[in-house]
Amino acid sequence: MKRTSRVRTLILLLPMFIAPLMVKSSTAQTPPPPATYPNFPSETPPDFRPVMDRWDYTRQEAMIPMRDGVKLHTVILVPKAAKGAPILLTRTPYKANDLTNRLHSSHLGPTLWGYDNATEVIVEGGYIRVVQDIRGKYGSEGDYVMNRPLHGPQNPTPVDEATDTYDTIDWLVKNIPETNGKVGILGISYDGFLPLMALVNPHPALKVSVPMNPMVDGWMGDDWFHNGAFRQQNLPYIYEQEATRDNADNAKWWTNHFDDYDLYMDAGSAGELGRRHGLEQVGFWRKILQHPNYDAFWSDQAMDQVLAAQPLKVPVMLVHSLWDQEDIYGALAVYKAIKPRDVNNDKVFLVMGPWHHGQEIEDGSTLGALKFESDTGLYFRQKILRPFLDHYLKDDAPKDNVPPVSAFETGTNTWRQLPAWPAGCASGCTLKPTPLYLTGNQKLNFSEPKRGDTAFDEYVSDPAKPVPFRARPIQPVGYSGRFTWPQWLVDDQREASGRTDVVAFTSDVLTGPVKISGPPITNLVASTSGTDSDWVVKLIDVYPDEVAGDEEMGGYQLMVSADIFRGRYRESLETPKAITPDKPLLYRFALPAANHVFLPGHRIMVQIQSSWFPLYDRNPQAFVPSIFWAKPTDYRKAVQRVYHTPGQESFVELPLVKMP
Repeated sequence: MKRTSRVRTLILLLPMFIAPLMVKSSTAQTPPPPATYPNFPSETPPDFRPVMDRWDYTRQEAMIPMRDGVKLHTVILVPKAAKGAPILLTRTPYKANDLTNRLHSSHLGPTLWGYDNATEVIVEGGYIRVVQDIRGKYGSEGDYVMNRPLHGPQNPTPVDEATDTYDTIDWLVKNIPETNGKVGILGISYDGFLPLMALVNPHPALKVSVPMNPMVDGWMGDDWFHNGAFRQQNLPYIYEQEATRDNADNAKWWTNHFDDYDLYMDAGSAGELGRRHGLEQVGFWRKILQHPNYDAFWSDQAMDQVLAAQPLKVPVMLVHSLWDQEDIYGALAVYKAIKPRDVNNDKVFLVMGPWHHGQEIEDGSTLGALKFESDTGLYFRQKILRPFLDHYLKDDAPKDNVPPVSAFETGTNTWRQLPAWPAGCASGCTLKPTPLYLTGNQKLNFSEPKRGDTAFDEYVSDPAKPVPFRARPIQPVGYSGRFTWPQWLVDDQREASGRTDVVAFTSDVLTGPVKISGPPITNLVASTSGTDSDWVVKLIDVYPDEVAGDEEMGGYQLMVSADIFRGRYRESLETPKAITPDKPLLYRFALPAANHVFLPGHRIMVQIQSSWFPLYDRNPQAFVPSIFWAKPTDYRKAVQRVYHTPGQESFVELPLVKMP
């Protein structure tokens, strides 16, 4: 065997000895003269035009001029049979060509199917579809500003997203012969913020606006902060969105850890992580660093406050997701701000569904481990959105039967038609704010604490070991494959409830249904041995230990509503202040709205902790001027106490529905 192997090796090596000799012999010859070739004309036409006569729509691209001379790239898709058709407009920083080229197809449906296109509504409704790059992004001219504020103290230029929308609509109704001159604007997230801007000095042709999961107030409870705590896992979004006009490959966020928990711990503070990535080159990041508190920079551009001061001229349907992992604050804040101006109850509408951010245009039959017994997204598009748009935009549309509020009730998995929000039912029931008390032995009760019970529960919060906001390894924000970011608000909370730095209060097993409609209000009496602290409060539905027919839901701990509050803002959102160590203080703040029934056999739980990492940056628990630049020596352990005695009652005020 060995001999045969040696012979084979020699045979294989022969070309290695022969090849150099052949090369040497070849190079010794005189090289031939260089070849000459004729000049061939280019085979690429200077202006290629697709043949679209077999398509069921026509595609046009236009550069629409704004009042300051900047031109915005706009894609216009017109159904072949369109005549006297309304326009559905979306303005976006996410590339109009991509949103209108999902599949290179001769059919409009496959071309649009995907993010920010309610395809059944657009195609079956015969709408003209228009998608535009906002200024400074992709094909549009001008400069990009994140959530460009209205002309005023935060924007000295004469243009903003409201004027750009007006100028765009003016051009569209004058230059698309197939339209009936009526325009609706809709969009999700950032694209939902823009339909809100369109309501400021609206164009007469704008007949309806549908902001879905809109960005409204980035400090109070949407993308950038929640009650002062910074949402640091959005750093990659800021980086990629602002570094280049077209989110170029040479400006993608990089990482050196598989687990985001390790990535953010390694950097220490959010400011330091940004510095390591060169993020200070990006204008919006510099603004965030300059405005960690709720000053005029944030309040001047909060769209609920802006719209509360505007005349209510255009019907608007606000679409809210009950488990919106990105913008859970905005839609309901706008509803609360503008609904009082709707004196005839015909201008402001609200839809609440059991969705993650943007799921209303997707399959809505499940979310994570939850099953809703029907496709709630399809119901919204067919039974609510389509008739609503048709009513305001089509000349011959049937009467609109969309109720003022359409709210999905989780727990019972039922759509409810309501006269307003919050309201527990169509008629006859009442809403009664009802305290659910934290009591001794880590119990929850509707009865007040008794004298003689344990005065408080305590835990040690250690910034060196912050509580993960979901099971590790924690993946970056992402929407497909192993990236399950849209599901984190419905993650099972059992892992957290077993930690020593989380205190969990639990009710007895419910013998009857407990229904809530509205935002639960936290009334937490707590102390810290430090001089600053975060407080995370989670209202949880604990499923029975076993669930017949759905084994994985046995004992499941479902967050119904949860949020964080940064303690330095207890007295003032504008002016942070150190906390007096070891002094019981009241922290009162609202949790996101719920429309939920805790069913018989379930239990109610409240979890309290002092970190939610790496979703939010760590509080050093020692007061520093800016947590963005906290040094390693600033991070200190703290003893946290949650009080529950007469006179120092901690409770969650539930918006309890009392049935007749």
